[in-house]
Amino acid sequence: MGFFEKIKAGLSRTKENIGHSFDQLFAGELDDDFYDGLEETLILGDMGVETTLKVVEELRDRVKRDKVKEAEGARACLRDILTELLEVGEPELKLDTSPSVALFIGVNGVGKTTTIGKLASRLKGDGRRVLMAAADTFRAAAADQLEIWSERSGVEIVRQHEGADPAAVVFDALTAAKARRTDVVLVDTAGRLHNKQNLMNELNKISRIIDRELPGCDRETLLVLDATTGQNGLIQAKQFKEAAGITGIVLTKLDGSAKGGIVIAIAQELQVPVKFIGVGEGIDDLMPFEPRAFVEALI
Repeated sequence: MGFFEKIKAGLSRTKENIGHSFDQLFAGELDDDFYDGLEETLILGDMGVETTLKVVEELRDRVKRDKVKEAEGARACLRDILTELLEVGEPELKLDTSPSVALFIGVNGVGKTTTIGKLASRLKGDGRRVLMAAADTFRAAAADQLEIWSERSGVEIVRQHEGADPAAVVFDALTAAKARRTDVVLVDTAGRLHNKQNLMNELNKISRIIDRELPGCDRETLLVLDATTGQNGLIQAKQFKEAAGITGIVLTKLDGSAKGGIVIAIAQELQVPVKFIGVGEGIDDLMPFEPRAFVEALI
């Protein structure tokens, strides 16, 4: 199955939720009822009120400016607008130094460990030497789950005992990476600490270790979000962006969400690129995000 087909299949629940409304809208006239209906449909798809109002206002302007008379022409304008909203930042991972580091952050249960395993498999398939670091030492099963994914993907793992200092795990992993001529180190971090200050302190400590051990290395800080949580995911993203600074979003479980419009709301409101999306359970179902293909599949 190609990228577009996978995206389309992954968005099937969203299309069931809002697709019929789109079909009805774009079969009618470009009047006030059309714009009211579009506004309602986009909000229903979890695009958020602020982003929806921006989209509808921009569509009105373009339809007027370009003298669009037919609904199908308005659909094409809408695709362009949504694609432009998604084209923020650099969509590709920048992990060119050897070693490079990718930190994965996010609350428990969003699919962080699974994402690391799938990305490890993808990077290894591209000929990269990959190492996992089990720096989520607060949760008993976290390192065990990561070890299962290390076996599935054929990638080595560095771990310590439960309750160990996460920064110490990262130090061990970076030391091993340098010795083994590793290309990319994928670091799993704790999904929940007692408060935002603790989270910030822990991530800052890890960051200092990376700066000291691998000065000038390429680094990505990827926030993993569960698409099925909708607007709650957007709230999480804002909090993590404040606490940690993030270079990209990985949106998981898109195939289980009836509200795929959250992708657009997150990219627009945070101005952070969506770099990967998860559209299934298979090891190959983590896919690089392509804004145009996503919008074509959605509308």
